[in-house]
Amino acid sequence: MSFSYYIAKRYLFSKTGNNAINIITVIASFGVIVGSLALFVILSGFSGLRTFSYNLLDVSDPDIKITATKGKSFFVTADLMENLNQNRSIKETSSIVEERVFLEYNDKTEIAYIKGVEENYTNISKIDAALSAGTWLQTDYSNTAVIGRGISNKLSLGILNYGVPLKIMIPKPGTGFINPRNPFYKIKTQIVGIYEGTEEFESKYVFTSIEQARSLLRYKENQVTSIALKVTDLQEVAAVASFLGARLGKDFKVQTKAQLNAVFYKVINTENFVSYLIFTLIVIIALFNVIGAIIMMIIDKKQNLKTLFNLGATLKEIKKIFIFQGFLLTFFGMCVGLFLGTILVFLQKKFELFMIVPNLAYPVEFRVTNLLIVFCTITILGFLAAKIASSRISEDFIEK
Repeated sequence: MSFSYYIAKRYLFSKTGNNAINIITVIASFGVIVGSLALFVILSGFSGLRTFSYNLLDVSDPDIKITATKGKSFFVTADLMENLNQNRSIKETSSIVEERVFLEYNDKTEIAYIKGVEENYTNISKIDAALSAGTWLQTDYSNTAVIGRGISNKLSLGILNYGVPLKIMIPKPGTGFINPRNPFYKIKTQIVGIYEGTEEFESKYVFTSIEQARSLLRYKENQVTSIALKVTDLQEVAAVASFLGARLGKDFKVQTKAQLNAVFYKVINTENFVSYLIFTLIVIIALFNVIGAIIMMIIDKKQNLKTLFNLGATLKEIKKIFIFQGFLLTFFGMCVGLFLGTILVFLQKKFELFMIVPNLAYPVEFRVTNLLIVFCTITILGFLAAKIASSRISEDFIEK
């Protein structure tokens, strides 16, 4: 154990004759504890919020989506399917037919999108797990649909309303004369399920079978608007998308979930970074108390420092005493703060102490990376605070 470290420990854990210095040291320690606790809890909260948001995207978007670069639809050819089936990184494929439509129910209207999907679509998307009422599309019955909670609220439409079906309509294409009494292609459906998700997502889609959507849009059997893919390893999504983009050529656009939601990902990451900066600033303000406590300790121990200097201790060693003292003060305060923060995170996960809405607790997630971020931040800032405080020591100061 070095001389400076030994003296620093004695100064830190022993009371001084000046009660004001003891109080300032306690306040400085408390500030570090609260700052590290708050920083860790905020990072854990954003980790939970990020995971929660990404889970919502698992409902709304596939791992990879293939669309046409020109036009709304394209034909699924044998060559296209061969390229997809030969790729061992692709676990599942599902064709989709999607178009903007008018909805009508009991004299209420709404604009949304019809999304015709195949039976295996639930293997690609977790949409069936997001149902808040009813069931997913029933293959035993024809003309069934699943709508979002937003559409349900706007149309006052629940599940299994067999008396009045939901009308899904699309204007008839063409430039010639259109009969004003019958300007739409339309189908009637019974709602069997309601799903939840992001506000935009649950107000956007009416899910039907792909056959119903093709019938409404007058599409041919192998005509689709997109193909959804699920990959075996999420770490390979970008590589698979890049490979397919090069293989399929310029006629197709291949996008990953991150590319489809680029703005959303950017907002989440930016909010996380800004929150980290704000709470780091709070920690910096708290560390001014540490600087003040060390400076008060230096003044109080001036005679001791003079004795040490006369006994042969160098100025560098004396400065190290207070660098170690400041470092230990922030280190122990940080450890207590992280311990309390970890307990609080696990209590929130288990007992749901803080709620966003009555049926949804604020999401938190314990991550070792957040511990490391707080540890590095507090350690570096604590060292700098101690360095600044110890810079007050000079030969003139000691010998006066």
